[in-house]
Amino acid sequence: MPRIVLKSETDWDGWRLAARTLILAGVEPHTLTWAVGSEPEGLPEASGTFHVPRSLVSLASLAIQAREPDRFGLLYSLFWRVNAGEKLMEDETDPDLALARRMALAVRADAHRMRTALRFLPVADEDGGTRFLGWFEPAHFVLPANAQLLTRRHPKLAWSIVTPEGAAHWDGSSLLFGSGLRHAADDEALQAWWERHRRLLLEQATPEISVPEAEELDEAPRSPDRPALGPVVLHSKADAAMLRAGKEASACHRCPLYVPATQTVFGEGPADATVMFVGEQPGDQEDTIGRPFVGPAGQMMDRAMEEAGIDRRLVYVTNAVKHFKFSPRGRRRIHQTPDVPEIQACGFWLDVERVHVRPALLVLMGASAARAVLGRAVTISRERGRVFAMADGQRVFVTVHPSFLLRIPDAAAKASAYEAFVRDLVSIRALMEAD
Repeated sequence: MPRIVLKSETDWDGWRLAARTLILAGVEPHTLTWAVGSEPEGLPEASGTFHVPRSLVSLASLAIQAREPDRFGLLYSLFWRVNAGEKLMEDETDPDLALARRMALAVRADAHRMRTALRFLPVADEDGGTRFLGWFEPAHFVLPANAQLLTRRHPKLAWSIVTPEGAAHWDGSSLLFGSGLRHAADDEALQAWWERHRRLLLEQATPEISVPEAEELDEAPRSPDRPALGPVVLHSKADAAMLRAGKEASACHRCPLYVPATQTVFGEGPADATVMFVGEQPGDQEDTIGRPFVGPAGQMMDRAMEEAGIDRRLVYVTNAVKHFKFSPRGRRRIHQTPDVPEIQACGFWLDVERVHVRPALLVLMGASAARAVLGRAVTISRERGRVFAMADGQRVFVTVHPSFLLRIPDAAAKASAYEAFVRDLVSIRALMEAD
């Protein structure tokens, strides 16, 4: 049985070359084994070409980063079947294709989490300058692609991202990869480790082999007056309290929505955030992944925040309702607006978040969020942009939900509505900076 050895867990070019060569040589998927190691073995000679849909190539470039030991063989099987003439990408019921899509979705969510949750600690560098040092524990193999993305976003900054399985180092000209740190409890421990190992790490680090390019569909130009990297946020007692609250919410049966939903989607963000963004409810992707605002509406919000100069890593994001309410339509799940009793039942968890985080400003996105906090029906067009104080001193700002922008069919109208949403976020940023 042929054994194909790739150079790394994310050796995209190596996998593509092997897949092309093996398919042209007629090597069937069930006869292969795949491995990762330092001694790639030779491939059989083959000539010719074949084509697969671009959508499958894009899917594979994400799925190959999943922490799934059988992913190389699974993806090869999909390419083999397409080359054999199967209309695979049109079959929504195919289990292998469905698995690859779930892996790609999980990778995309993990990459997004790294980009939004990573904190950087400024430390002294070898040349007397400043290096930004961060530690992160990804669920999948997203470090190489995200590191490439950061070199484009922060080309003039020196930084290192350390994970349990490896570290990426950028000095403004070279991207190097080396060994990692199994666990970093706080920034003091991370800095101490860096002081002990930095010279050896940089001497032993090597350029990374080819990896899939990180997707930039949800990236936007960074405002020139926005700080390049966010500050370090340490764990605190409030963080522990929020973790306990999220665990308790995962078993919530306060309303019937928990029955069809995949899981509770609790809020996330710094425990000392000064601003809390409140939406309506998790969507299909949020329900699958278990994190708020990672689907199309979340990507729209991230892009608008970038343009407005708001760092999502510094704000808390949540929803009025913590379970996805939907109606099944074939294999799709269609969003349904939560009813008032459902909003009221879930208000308990929103109150828990407000008490623990104690934000100075609540941004209410959409009618459901406004009703959950204000306790009354709200016409967004009339209340939008208003800033007023609650009885407990928290200020409130009402705006549209980003999903509203996605539903506008006319391109010109959508662009105008998006610009208005960005203006709202600019106003919110001004309120944040005034605190």
